[in-house]
Amino acid sequence: MMNRIEVAGKWIGAGQPCYVVAEAGANHNRDLDIAKELIGRAAAAGADAVKFQTYSAETLYSKKTPRFKYLEALGNVSTYELLKSLEIPRNWHAELAEYCAQRGVVFFSSPFDFRAVDELDEVGVPLFKIASFEIVDVGLIRHVASKGKPVIISTGMATLADIEDAIEACHSVGNEQVVLLQCASLYPAPARIINLCSMDTMRIAFRCPVGLSDHTTGITIAIAAAARGAAVLEKHYTLDHTMPGPDHPFAIEPDELMSMVRAIREVEEALGDGRKVGPSEEEAQEMFRLGRRSLVAAAPIPAGTILTADRLAVKRPGYGIRPKDINLVVGRAARVDIEEDDVITWDLI
Repeated sequence: MMNRIEVAGKWIGAGQPCYVVAEAGANHNRDLDIAKELIGRAAAAGADAVKFQTYSAETLYSKKTPRFKYLEALGNVSTYELLKSLEIPRNWHAELAEYCAQRGVVFFSSPFDFRAVDELDEVGVPLFKIASFEIVDVGLIRHVASKGKPVIISTGMATLADIEDAIEACHSVGNEQVVLLQCASLYPAPARIINLCSMDTMRIAFRCPVGLSDHTTGITIAIAAAARGAAVLEKHYTLDHTMPGPDHPFAIEPDELMSMVRAIREVEEALGDGRKVGPSEEEAQEMFRLGRRSLVAAAPIPAGTILTADRLAVKRPGYGIRPKDINLVVGRAARVDIEEDDVITWDLI
């Protein structure tokens, strides 16, 4: 497996910035203008990529599939009918890819059938995404991996054996460019089932970049994932979470997306390199000298006086002799007159 993967000139993996995927999904509501506005908002927020979903109701769900409870608020419509109403028109792909290129973000989509894989490959997507529900479809995964491009695999509800099968499907066609995303497949998902620590488990078990596909409300969990080392962060977003549709209610809005990306970048800056080597350049300019403690005169000390502990105090600033060296000072004579509160330096004794 590969620890780092390149996507359109950016590296994903250890030591690299978190790759932020703005998940538009089906929140375009089959309106091309909305789809483009979603792209524009994601670009303005600083996302790295915008992802859609490419499926056909006929090849995704049996017409006899029972209704999902979380979709009941959308009215008396079957799962098949709902998905049919949200299909992305396939002729949008090229136009959306071009619009993404103009806005400086990567366009890609989750394919749910072989034809979608081929069509997305034809428009030049630089990577693919396998949705959690599709992790058991090793035939689809194998076809995706055969295109030779990085494959992001969400692992909602998956066991380690399921993940191993999916990875083996990629390896069977010579593709080791795999990223695994922890995911809780509820909409929205409560924080208690997110299990961010499983990113560590997958990283160790499969030796590849890992991240999070986040279905919680708000941005707290997404930021926490970045702080824990997520190489990829995928988050559903919408122009307005009150719009009709299954994914709008739990998706974040553009201002939240912008706040999330900003917070992730701040977290990355804050993580540092782990070395504990003393003050930063900024701290050393003033705080290191003035804010620490050192030895000062507790009272006036005439020249020639032998210094005793009661003539010394430990106070700020910190550019004098360190407090730990007081035993090296006691017993020495003052070289010059030392006033009360003078900082004791080696040249004074």
